[in-house]
Amino acid sequence: MTWLFAAAIILTALTLRAAVTVVPPLISTINDDLPLSATIIGILGMLPTASFALFGFLTPYVIRWASLERLIVVSIVVGIVGQIARVMAPNTPLFLVFSVVAFGGLGAGNVLLPPLVKKHFPSKVGLMTALYVTAISVGTALPAQLAVPVADATSWQFSLASWAGISTIALLPWLVALFSQRTTSNPATAATPPDAVAGKAAVAGNLEVLSAPVAAAPKMNLWRSPTAWGLTFMFGCTSLNTYSLFAWLPEILTQAGLDRAHAGSMLALFGALGLPLSLGIPIIAAKMRNPFPVVLAMLGCFVVGYLGLLLSPAQGTWIWVAFAGLGPGTFPLALLLINHRTRTQQGAGALSGFGQGMGYTIACLGPLLFGLLHQWTGSWTAPFIFLFISLLLLGVGAWIICRPKMLEDDFAPAP
Repeated sequence: MTWLFAAAIILTALTLRAAVTVVPPLISTINDDLPLSATIIGILGMLPTASFALFGFLTPYVIRWASLERLIVVSIVVGIVGQIARVMAPNTPLFLVFSVVAFGGLGAGNVLLPPLVKKHFPSKVGLMTALYVTAISVGTALPAQLAVPVADATSWQFSLASWAGISTIALLPWLVALFSQRTTSNPATAATPPDAVAGKAAVAGNLEVLSAPVAAAPKMNLWRSPTAWGLTFMFGCTSLNTYSLFAWLPEILTQAGLDRAHAGSMLALFGALGLPLSLGIPIIAAKMRNPFPVVLAMLGCFVVGYLGLLLSPAQGTWIWVAFAGLGPGTFPLALLLINHRTRTQQGAGALSGFGQGMGYTIACLGPLLFGLLHQWTGSWTAPFIFLFISLLLLGVGAWIICRPKMLEDDFAPAP
């Protein structure tokens, strides 16, 4: 069963951004059938992070009522329904509504994957985090790359809906796992107290038995947890910086004199650097008691890249973009810390939901404020100062969450 859960987690991660990144390359084509004004395009750009935030908040509450495996199945099905329904929408408002449905399924998947890794791979959290975050990066790049060729060969509707097929493939191993667990469950084991099961796991080393909770999570109000807020600012400010550059880097470079093709290549370079970072950083950081030095290195890359883009965007452009592209290495590290700073599956689910819910709420503001500051000042200086301030918040949050202290300790009764 171990290989089945590994395949399920990686395939699911591959689908978590497809419904988002497949749309922008096809905006002009979609506009031929469904009118998309500049305002609607702006709303469409904010819907993913807003939906991720909303469903990030809601998912931890639902975790109390159903197993993680059942919930991930529901989230994938919701994503599939949303992706198919929106291409059949007869008007723009319904296209937006069903896009929210699709993004909602993806948002729930974002929250569920960290506790699923903790449940099924407690001794390989670093490796599995590296693999599934790398799959997210691949699933971000491929739809954007293939969207136009597929649409040209078929239609924009098929291009958008085709990624629901990948989600269907990701659904299959979860269904097999759920069916297998039902048919092979042992009533005697089900009646065994959790502490006894945990004791057997320590002797037998059985992965499936290890997935049973060793201890109940204390009652937690994450709004009062320094650990939860540390993750929130680390995750949220990383996403804020990343989405701001995705939205505005081409405009910065074209205003500096680069042609659109060159600016597009630089954006591709910025995004491509996420692949090696996703694979390497969780494996390295998993071996560190306090990975804050990794954060400092990433912050340094952000600063060098931003200074170069602000002061000399047309000279040495690829160097500044490469440095800026290394900065978001704090994203896979934040996902790793969800499991490394919790003791229980319940704790991991709660921290994942709160950190990603609040984090994506913060991230929503990035591209909007960056653009408004440029519009108000007519310069890129104020927008970059805004990003520098967000990096300070990122550093403070990372310092808190990187400390070797568990979320559950924030709620432990005083001795």
